[in-house]
Amino acid sequence: MSLPSAALQVHINQVALERLGPKVALVIAKGPAVTGRYRVLRDGQVQLEGLLTALPAFEAWTPGRQHFELDFSQLTQPGRYQLEVWVGGRHARSAPVQVEDQALFKRTAAGLLDYFKQSRHTDAGDHRRRVFETDRYVDVWGGWNDAGGDTGKYLSHLGYANYFNPQQAPMAAWVLAHSAHESAALYARAGLLRQAQDEAFWGADYLHRVLDPAGYFYTTVFDKWGAEGAERMVVGYEGEEGVYTSGYRSAYRAGGGMAIAALARAAILAKSSGRQGEFSAQTYLDDARRAFAHLQTHNIGYTANGQENLIDDYTALLAAVELQRATGEEEYLQAARERVAQMLKRQDTDGHFYSDAIGQRPYYHAVEAGLPVIGLSHYLSIEPDATRQAIARQGIGKALEAQQRLDQAVTNPYAYARQRFRQAAPGTEPGPVQSGFFIPHRNETGYWWQGESARLASLSAAVVLGGRALDAVNGQAAPSGAANFGVTAAQARSAQAQLDWTLGRNPYGISMLYGFGALNPPAAPSAAGVMLRGGVSNGITGAPDSDGGTGIAFASGPTDNQWRWNEQWLPHTAWLLMAAVTMAQPPTKAGAHPSN
Repeated sequence: MSLPSAALQVHINQVALERLGPKVALVIAKGPAVTGRYRVLRDGQVQLEGLLTALPAFEAWTPGRQHFELDFSQLTQPGRYQLEVWVGGRHARSAPVQVEDQALFKRTAAGLLDYFKQSRHTDAGDHRRRVFETDRYVDVWGGWNDAGGDTGKYLSHLGYANYFNPQQAPMAAWVLAHSAHESAALYARAGLLRQAQDEAFWGADYLHRVLDPAGYFYTTVFDKWGAEGAERMVVGYEGEEGVYTSGYRSAYRAGGGMAIAALARAAILAKSSGRQGEFSAQTYLDDARRAFAHLQTHNIGYTANGQENLIDDYTALLAAVELQRATGEEEYLQAARERVAQMLKRQDTDGHFYSDAIGQRPYYHAVEAGLPVIGLSHYLSIEPDATRQAIARQGIGKALEAQQRLDQAVTNPYAYARQRFRQAAPGTEPGPVQSGFFIPHRNETGYWWQGESARLASLSAAVVLGGRALDAVNGQAAPSGAANFGVTAAQARSAQAQLDWTLGRNPYGISMLYGFGALNPPAAPSAAGVMLRGGVSNGITGAPDSDGGTGIAFASGPTDNQWRWNEQWLPHTAWLLMAAVTMAQPPTKAGAHPSN
């Protein structure tokens, strides 16, 4: 898909903006115009008008165009807003956007929950699947289809590349269980509590089934994306060809940590709600305990390179945090402390995290770049020691400041979250540290570089959770109340900007959330043509022919490659739901979370 060619465009979040939060649109005009004028309408009535001022030149994606920022954050009345602009004798109008309190949650939560239910995998054949290289059959029924064109089920994948493991089904199960418990009143007011609980227990039941009696989780149930003649089984796989391997035992980073966290939180949810899935609160908790004890001993043996990295740390941290919340036991607090210490050893003096132990491989992630800060923020809720709390808050503050500096190091009219990386093809020496907007295409996976909708939502949630947790780290408490999500104005703008990109304020003017906004991605034949309401597409990438991920692309050919941009994926919706709930949930005392 080509970039829009209209001489004057207004790009705006097309779905929902918070009444007391940032409200920013971007105006793009062909030619050298240095000013223009605008007006903001609410329910058809003019609320604000004025002059546009040009932003610094930005030629990376749309050369020959001038960018203007239109900030209408001062308008706080709820309603349906639309913008009109005039530049160089041309006129344009934006898509409409709804402004209200708890806007994103109210507008999208029902659709996001529906996506999970529509994605449930109910093929009876999964009651009996073979384990790779054995004659043993196991029951792996349930769970969710991973993506629009993929009925496989994954705790994670890409383990062979070591630094790319995304948290998939267990992340969704944790988000659902955690939010259904911590934000029960929010769901209840929307009439969605029972649905959120049902979906959380559906996820927990699947995690119970894929926990082997030995204590490890099965990483994937896979059939080479439905390839003819491929046996569907419990198996690991590598590369774009889906080569079967014996790597089906989940390390912490391969979904094991988040599966433990999800089961522990499901146990809390079942106990507090009086409801459960097929299995009981005690079963969920026993599973989490057993899997944690097993991985504490065997995790390194399940990794591809025999070394733990940052992803092991933050997923094991969340596992320990949730087990401590569920049991109150000292063992899990000590395990969490050890993981926090290891994470902070992987953070440099500027605040950037590294994936490895020796500070050579910058941490960047296409799916969950916000999880280090989120993990540290949750740790604060179980840590009673003030000194340890201060150390963790310092790490959070440094990480948020490092991200802000990185984003502001170049002209960045969309306030898109940038990343540091080293280009590294499989089996080759990595290049120097670089920075850019999108995931580099030359990386350790050999093929995986598609869009970043989940990454952006994870960073949005991280900025809000981390910003609230900081409190007085920098000598100034975060603002109280609902304004700006309870964080500083700069943090709120960053958090909102990442969601705005996914929901329409991007160079293509497309809302990646299907069924919401003025324009959605088309169905991709390479993803079986499946587009579900509430599903989020992979999104925008760098140009396909760019090793470093420079340039910009969305749904460019050939057709059999369009899944990279258009396909909906489970983690995208999970992370967007987490961001929506996080922003809607009132801030609690600094560093704490609602009580168990």
